[in-house]
Amino acid sequence: MTGSFRLERLAGWGVTAASGFLAGATYAGIKGEHAAFKLDLGLLYSEVPADSAGMFTTSRIPGQPVKVSRARVGRPVRAVIVNSGCANVATGEEGLHNALEMTQLAAAKLGIDPMEVLVASTGVIGTQLPMDRIRAAVPAIVLSREGGADFARAITTTDSRTKEIAFEVWTGAGSFRIGGAAKGAGMIHPNMATMLAFITTDAAVAPGFLQACLRDAVEATFNQIDIDGDMSTSDTVFLLANGTSGTGPVDAGSPAAEAFRTALNEVCLHLAREIARDGEGAQHLIQVTVGGARSLAEARRAARAVASSVSLKAAVYGRDPNWGRVVAALGASGVDLDESRLTIRLGEFTLFREGRPVPFDREAARRYLESPEIEFAISLNLGPYQASAWASDLTEEYVRLNSVYTT
Repeated sequence: MTGSFRLERLAGWGVTAASGFLAGATYAGIKGEHAAFKLDLGLLYSEVPADSAGMFTTSRIPGQPVKVSRARVGRPVRAVIVNSGCANVATGEEGLHNALEMTQLAAAKLGIDPMEVLVASTGVIGTQLPMDRIRAAVPAIVLSREGGADFARAITTTDSRTKEIAFEVWTGAGSFRIGGAAKGAGMIHPNMATMLAFITTDAAVAPGFLQACLRDAVEATFNQIDIDGDMSTSDTVFLLANGTSGTGPVDAGSPAAEAFRTALNEVCLHLAREIARDGEGAQHLIQVTVGGARSLAEARRAARAVASSVSLKAAVYGRDPNWGRVVAALGASGVDLDESRLTIRLGEFTLFREGRPVPFDREAARRYLESPEIEFAISLNLGPYQASAWASDLTEEYVRLNSVYTT
């Protein structure tokens, strides 16, 4: 129980946990035979119009689906169509036409207006979508409440696992459900990763509040992860709220506002951590928590700077408790620092306290670095703010995978 509400995790559910949402997927032949999950064309559908919110890549070369969806999000929608295997980026007018046609194909199947359909794509940049295959495949998609798992598989590229989460949220005014699915394992350094995330809820949420909640959740979670420092051209997060639970309307002043914000943050946090955990070739999930910052923005900036350090990622992979990599990343981050107040911990080991190295058991620290999850805790001792960031380590397998990605 949190405050006057309670969150209950719904095992085995994702985007179709919320009432009124159906999903399905098929193999259209867009994604190569080497993929871990062969499905590559997914469809998410709300049985009633759903208010929508979205966050997108800030890349100056966004994908064609980003351009289409950015112009539509914020109004009521009914569906999202997504493919993997081809990002539809840097594809000119033909690519833009193809993104629009994907929404038209989904609309024709569902009997709705194409303007009620959002679109997303992920995969190789610079190639055109095989529209003949997509035209043939869309009618074959079967929608159901159980189709969320196939949808989660269809959005993957180099992912080794699917990422799904759902909660039932109990409040004094009743209950609602919220769930999501995401993909991402490489080109992850979001600024709204390649990452896509789709979140659904059957709560009725005021559109302005829906967008504000998503923006805040993304800033604290998806925008705090890193795998390889590369911002994707396709980063997209959609949040759809169809109101079928009968709970609401939720807005900034309603009793259920805190419950909705908390549940959305939990969904985004789980998906963000799972993306970082599943980094290409990764063996470790690294969490960096920075406390004692002068502002929340500085805490986030410092945490992400350390988590994004290539040399630190390599040190974690090599089981090397080299705290100097943390100091270097902090010093380059641009945040306010006072070396004489700085303290750095690795798990239970204090490595650096108030500006001075501290003797520690290096062999025990190396054993700690064998753990699948590693945490660095940093105290700046300058203010009251704290934030975390998450990353994967850097391995030879990452280099191998990315040296042959298109071949």
